[in-house]
Amino acid sequence: MKIRILLADDHPVARNGIRNLLDAAIDIEVVGEASDGEEALRLSQELTPDVLILDMEMPGLTGIEVATQLRDNNSSVRVLALSAHQDKEYISGLLASGAAGYLTKGESPQAIVEAVRGVARGEQGWVSREVAAQMASWTHQDAKQSPLTEREFEVLSLVVEGKTNLEIGHALGISDKTVEKHLEGVFSKLEVTSRVEAAVRAVREGIV
Repeated sequence: MKIRILLADDHPVARNGIRNLLDAAIDIEVVGEASDGEEALRLSQELTPDVLILDMEMPGLTGIEVATQLRDNNSSVRVLALSAHQDKEYISGLLASGAAGYLTKGESPQAIVEAVRGVARGEQGWVSREVAAQMASWTHQDAKQSPLTEREFEVLSLVVEGKTNLEIGHALGISDKTVEKHLEGVFSKLEVTSRVEAAVRAVREGIV
């Protein structure tokens, strides 16, 4: 069964480029296109695609508003932002709305296709390298305001970048069991119960 995609972007050239890219993948089917926020929301409800590829700035409803309404309506549509913007407001707002990922339009075609597949599988936290770098810079800027220890802060920064416990352990020179212990401290201090919640809250509140 093919992954059903709805494209939402107010620039026809951009939509056409993304559509051509996705049409070349045998396991992906573009079932609709939207040129503004209201149309994106309506078609998401009517077509129930697996993934909505969403631009951040469109006429009418913004990308964040569309994603938030889908979340509030308990929609099964998973949101993947594909935007030219790397501003903290856009990224943190979009991830806080429950979106599965945030890519920039400068990302490689293969990375976009792989992100679509990952998001369709239910994976969370797909971000481009540029966005991950931005999020990491926010982490360092706000470290002094964080309730976390230096090591917890380092672990959380790598969680935000999408690293696994094993990868975090390798990066910091500690065991994955020690990573788990630091994550327990992060979850307790941030009052969350999962990696995704921790990452989203950290970005939203400027901790990471």
